Amino acid sequence: MPDSATSPLPSSPPPDSANPLLDFSGLARFGDIRPAHVEPAVRSLIDENRALIERLTADPAPPSWDGFVGPMDEAGERLSRAWGVVGHLHSVLDVPEWRAAYNAMLPEVSRFYAEAGQNLALFRKYKALHDGPEFATLSPVRRRILEHALRDFRLSGAELPDAQKPRFQAIQEEQSQLAAKFSENLLDATNAHAEWITDEAGLAGIPDDARDAARAAAEAEGRPGWKFTLQMPAYLPVMQYADDRALRARMYRAYATRASELGTPELDNGPLIGRILALRDEEARMLGYRNFAEVSLVPKMADSPAQVLAFLHELAARAKPFAERDLEELKAFARAELGLDTLEPWDLAYASEKLREKRYAYSDQEVKQYFPEPRVLDGLFGVIRALYGVDIFPDAAPKWDPDVRFFRIEKDATLVGHFYLDLHARSTKRGGAWMDSARSRHRDLWGSDTPLAYLVCNFPGPVNGKPATFTHDDVLTLFHECGHGLHHLLTQVDELAVSGIHGVEWDAVELPSQFMENFCWEWDVLQGMTAHVDSGEPLPRALYDKMIAAKNFQSGMQTVRQLEFSMFDLRLHAEVDASAGPVPIERVMTLLDEVRREVAVLIPPPWHRFPHSFSHIFAGGYAAGYYSYKWAEVLSADAFEAFEEAGAGKGSLLDAETGARFWREILAVGGSRPALESFKAFRGREPRVDALLRHNGMVTPA
Repeated sequence: MPDSATSPLPSSPPPDSANPLLDFSGLARFGDIRPAHVEPAVRSLIDENRALIERLTADPAPPSWDGFVGPMDEAGERLSRAWGVVGHLHSVLDVPEWRAAYNAMLPEVSRFYAEAGQNLALFRKYKALHDGPEFATLSPVRRRILEHALRDFRLSGAELPDAQKPRFQAIQEEQSQLAAKFSENLLDATNAHAEWITDEAGLAGIPDDARDAARAAAEAEGRPGWKFTLQMPAYLPVMQYADDRALRARMYRAYATRASELGTPELDNGPLIGRILALRDEEARMLGYRNFAEVSLVPKMADSPAQVLAFLHELAARAKPFAERDLEELKAFARAELGLDTLEPWDLAYASEKLREKRYAYSDQEVKQYFPEPRVLDGLFGVIRALYGVDIFPDAAPKWDPDVRFFRIEKDATLVGHFYLDLHARSTKRGGAWMDSARSRHRDLWGSDTPLAYLVCNFPGPVNGKPATFTHDDVLTLFHECGHGLHHLLTQVDELAVSGIHGVEWDAVELPSQFMENFCWEWDVLQGMTAHVDSGEPLPRALYDKMIAAKNFQSGMQTVRQLEFSMFDLRLHAEVDASAGPVPIERVMTLLDEVRREVAVLIPPPWHRFPHSFSHIFAGGYAAGYYSYKWAEVLSADAFEAFEEAGAGKGSLLDAETGARFWREILAVGGSRPALESFKAFRGREPRVDALLRHNGMVTPA
């Protein structure tokens, strides 16, 4: 099929009205959707769901899967898809009109889900189906869905006394609003600061492409000179390459104090943090748990906060000696070669890059020239094709920004799914990188719907007519998010609740994403995805060998940094007493200091306000779950080792047979069975930490 063809989409119910948010017949009509559509569409869908719940709970007949769960799923999916579009636009097009439209309906949506979760009559219907004769005739997948539903009802307060339910509902609504406000404050604070350079001498050391982007940013505002913002594509090159130490110090301080009391007062996330912690603590106690960490772990692989802390402590004990060695080497180099007797935090990235250049005779900037965006995408799609035998073609769809691209995935000329790709940073787009579901695979009254995903990053865009070029870290990020996307898109489960990423334990959901990163270090992969942006020459083998030699450069420091975040998050939700109301930000910072004294080798300045920008746990669903990255990294490294074993001596780890097994046992099953069972089905045994330590170079020679 030619690349330019547009594939037909599965049939769906006809649109309910002229409101494009209520048109579920195909792709979201991003060209037609306006903020004014949000309130009427979302209200009508909430009303539809409420009416359905009222009708089903009033029916005296015993509930059945087809007569009860099926209609609930279909109505719920319509609301989920419409609100998902609104939430997505709030993230990638955060202009005042969309922010207002999202925030106006956020309390209503939160209230509906809280009400449904607390609806005892609804809970009893699910329980009656679970306890009734039909349960034994259901597939294992549907039985698992019912068991998860009962668990989620209990976590939503369904069994609370009626007198307590309004308070529990109010807690959920306020948490949703605070999370949205946290993200908005962080975006606004990030956009609020800029460094303007008018003397070209102040640009010394900064790479040409970063200079060009800064010049374009200044020109866009009709000003001379160069504009550097706190957005990652501008911030990182300054911190890594700028010879002007004072510039690095100003940028570092601005970035480190974003959304805090040290910046714009109305954007201070400190009070929000204290309130969020108090609400989570209150929620946990109402449900009968000692703290929110226990609540968070109920649907995860880990059994208890103590088990997670033991896991983190073990990794810290292994990693800290390597981290201490990394830091001493960096300090010695900075003194001897850079004249920096005291290594300040704003010197770390700069000194590290200089050390890398001296030790391994290459720089990130040199490597970046070999990763132009078109070539990287071709290479990524080639890896997916080799592993899973699927083809990826450009396709056509309405978009929220002209920069966005759209693709379809096919297997043997049969449609598998679609995804949007939004790669470049914009001032209206929240930071970071993420994958989200736009539509999940499922079978309903109108047939089967194929899955649809959003893949979003914040990479630098094209400048001066040249394609964007990516650092190797950018490439790792792209592969990571694509791994999440494949988990969603390659599912073969037709039940919404466990299709793709749904129903997967949170501390296992990073397995497919981290797994994909490993291929970015393989020579046979990089050969096919590099071409110098000017000459077109592929990545030289000698430069690749230097990259491999430097692969675990400062891996000890990087590991303890992630462990610091994980321990802080877990202890914050397990140990800090929030029963008396909002937690003072001083208590939060004190705990962070305690964690750093135990595991960190780098202690930031006392004015550093990391928690104020820790959106993963205060606005992103990772509360008492940030450890998931390290937990799942054990699984992903062990899973990748199967490809190392299969490809040994063959010159390539892109083994189709092992890829087919990974698809079948991990990606295809989604949340339809416990993640540990899926892992063991793929590996034939329990996971081991050995591969992770080996991949990170943290194995002491015998």
